[in-house]
Amino acid sequence: MTAPVRAFVGVGANLGDALATARAALQALGRLPDTRLVACSSLYRSAPVEASGPDFINAAAELLTTLPALALLHRLQAIEQEFGRLRSVRNAPRTLDLDLLVYGDGVLSSDELTLPHPRAHLRAFVLLPLSEIDPRISLPGLGPIAPWLARAADQAIDKVAAG
Repeated sequence: MTAPVRAFVGVGANLGDALATARAALQALGRLPDTRLVACSSLYRSAPVEASGPDFINAAAELLTTLPALALLHRLQAIEQEFGRLRSVRNAPRTLDLDLLVYGDGVLSSDELTLPHPRAHLRAFVLLPLSEIDPRISLPGLGPIAPWLARAADQAIDKVAAG
C-alpha cells in the first residue's frame, strides 16, 4: 500500500456563478478516488492577475492522496471539464481552474506538470488560502510561505463572507 501524500490544490473561478462553482469544486475534490479532503480554506475574491475578466473567487484545499501526481492532475482536469472549462488562450477567464500547487515535497518540471506550481509563491490568491490551512507550510525548493505572502501584501484579496 502506498503511503498517502499531502497535496494542495488551488481553486479559482471567474465565469458564471463563481461562488457556487468554487464551493461545488471543493466538494468534488472530496469525492476523488484514493483521496481524502483534509481541509478547505475560506473563499477569497481577487482581481485577475495577468488576465482580464471579472474578479476571481479563490480557495485552497488540502488532500491526502495515494494517486500519483500526474494521475491527480488528470483527475483535477476532468473536474474542470465537468464544470465547462475551456482552454482557449492562456489566462483566459474560466468557469473553473484547479491547480496542483504542492504534491508532498516533490519538485518536478515537465511539459505537463511543474511542482510546486511555478507562480504559487508570487500570488496572494494562492498564498493566503494556503496559509489559512497551514501557516507553516513550505513550498518545496522555495521555503516557508510566510515571507512570500509578505512580499505579495500589495495584491488585493478579500475574504468572501460566508453564506
